Amino acid sequence: MTKLKTKLIHGGISTDQTTGAVSVPIYQVSTYKQNALGQPKDYEYSRSGNPTRHALEALIADLEEGVQGFAFGSGLAGIHTVLSLFEPGDHIIMADDVYGGSFRLMDKVFSKLGIRYDLVDMSDLSAIEVAFKPETKAVYVETPSNPLLKILDIEKIAGLAKEHQALTLVDNTFATPYLQRPLTLGADVVMHSATKYLGGHSDVVAGLVVAKSHELAERIAFLQNSIGGVLGPQDSWIVQRGIKTLALRMEAHSKAAMKIAEFLEGHPAVAKVYYPGLASHPGHEIAKKQMATFGGMLSFELVDEGAVKGLVEGLSYFTLAESLGGVESLIEVPAVMTHASIPKDIRESIGIKDGLIRLSPGIEDLDDLLDDLKTGLEGI
Repeated sequence: MTKLKTKLIHGGISTDQTTGAVSVPIYQVSTYKQNALGQPKDYEYSRSGNPTRHALEALIADLEEGVQGFAFGSGLAGIHTVLSLFEPGDHIIMADDVYGGSFRLMDKVFSKLGIRYDLVDMSDLSAIEVAFKPETKAVYVETPSNPLLKILDIEKIAGLAKEHQALTLVDNTFATPYLQRPLTLGADVVMHSATKYLGGHSDVVAGLVVAKSHELAERIAFLQNSIGGVLGPQDSWIVQRGIKTLALRMEAHSKAAMKIAEFLEGHPAVAKVYYPGLASHPGHEIAKKQMATFGGMLSFELVDEGAVKGLVEGLSYFTLAESLGGVESLIEVPAVMTHASIPKDIRESIGIKDGLIRLSPGIEDLDDLLDDLKTGLEGI
């Protein structure tokens, strides 16, 4: 069986069959000449299919071990398409600390279309069981979660969902297929903001979705074409290029996150660290079971919440910015940035405090990153 590091380079459609180019060209085209009336070639219109986008879609399907991949103009465009599988009256169980944009999409868009949802702490399997209703059609999972780094047992959650004839949808953005493959653990659909680790260089906005079954793939393909939020050929090429170095980058991100988490956990100015690689993390054992390493994301809280602004604005190598997964280190405060769309009472009830800080360590020299944090903490 081909190893994953090799798949990152040679998986899916990695060369151009027409010219032999070792990088799939950017097919910057909207329409295609047909053989005859009613007899199109493989492609007829680029919303429905484009060779560059198709190469990326084939690659992510190969990496996630699914039957078909789909590329979108953003992660939320992909999530929107997946949630469009459901109908008025359907019910979805959603992890309580999902990305703020995902919550906003469900709460402000799909709820108005008659799709109901409940936020549940999915680290508690009994809470998931209680949340099921006769009309529940899906369980929506993030693991590691954003921003509290909760680790959810995909295999057990998928088992519960199957007992209730519901789908399991997993946002795999934080882990990527290099560290975790939800479809092999029982999930039905996996989703990514490819803007993050898959693109890897903070230069593209994209979303990817992979279906486990042909039946689901057919339904998602219809919705992708009908809704039309597809990824353009140039951005498809950029994401595919980024994926080629995913292994090298994820290993560097994960190593940096582990060292930084250990440093922060031992610092007197830090009240709490959220990172699944720490033995103190409640999901540590599950993460060891279902992930190759513990990933590149971590969050923490300061003893003095009032010092948050000074810290995040005063660092040299951690840039204050939204997003994550790039080669440069980023720092943000979820309550006023990525998760500001979640009402304050809901944020606080699930543990997203105003002083929570999220880090996305890049691939700079680790000593420089540690020194930057040490200097910043000493100055607050």
